[in-house]
Amino acid sequence: MLELRNVSKTFNAGTVNEKLALDHIDLTLNDGDFVTVIGGNGAGKSTMLNAIAGVWKPDTGSIVIDGVDVTNMPEYKRAAFLGRVFQDPMLGTAADMEIGENLALAARRGRKRTLHWNHSQAEYDVYREQLTDLGLGLEDRMSSKVGLLSGGQRQAVTLLMATLRHPQLLLLDEHTAALDPATAEKVMNLTDSIVTGTHLTALMVTHNMQNAITYGNRLIMMSAGKIILDIAGEEKKRLTIEDLLRKFRELGGAQMPTDRMILG
Repeated sequence: MLELRNVSKTFNAGTVNEKLALDHIDLTLNDGDFVTVIGGNGAGKSTMLNAIAGVWKPDTGSIVIDGVDVTNMPEYKRAAFLGRVFQDPMLGTAADMEIGENLALAARRGRKRTLHWNHSQAEYDVYREQLTDLGLGLEDRMSSKVGLLSGGQRQAVTLLMATLRHPQLLLLDEHTAALDPATAEKVMNLTDSIVTGTHLTALMVTHNMQNAITYGNRLIMMSAGKIILDIAGEEKKRLTIEDLLRKFRELGGAQMPTDRMILG
């Protein structure tokens, strides 16, 4: 479902601020993989997601999504392949539009649209059913402006919007980091339910070591723009935070985790 082949990215090349962000990365995700990505600050986690999304064009290598080479495809054209949820709950929705209108826009992602678009009652009935499944009471607030929602509610709506059209790949960039612990746990449970329940392929960047262990079928660790650890299956199920800390120490080049990563 996703192939990164020899992908590299350097920012400010040839200057005193030169930064090698991705260092010849190779990564393959199979259909239905739910991969968590962990690493210290500056390890290259978000840069990798941005490269996949088309925010940055890699200096070398190629990016293939579901058999389609998207390396030179602009960001807006990749919308047909991708769903994405950002760290900031404000980024995934239109605050001045109603919940139903936001969902209707998400349902048309990747399709040609005109200034004269509308939505049917049948379409809204589907949205209401999907909002009911979130368990946040939003099905009775379809006409509410998204800007009036709490951060957790807004992130839940963003998650629904990102997965409405069953994208080939879902990108989650620390999407619970800005939420309080109780809300973050609820959003993570929703994430796991949606990803596993609909057999999505997902790549989730997180600073929370416990979340990286608990969720998904595979975990990768990054450091200095490289993937230095890739654990899946039964080995991942047996992981503990102590195991990950030991891995950080053993893999000499890995940046040591921060308290935020350990404590969540």
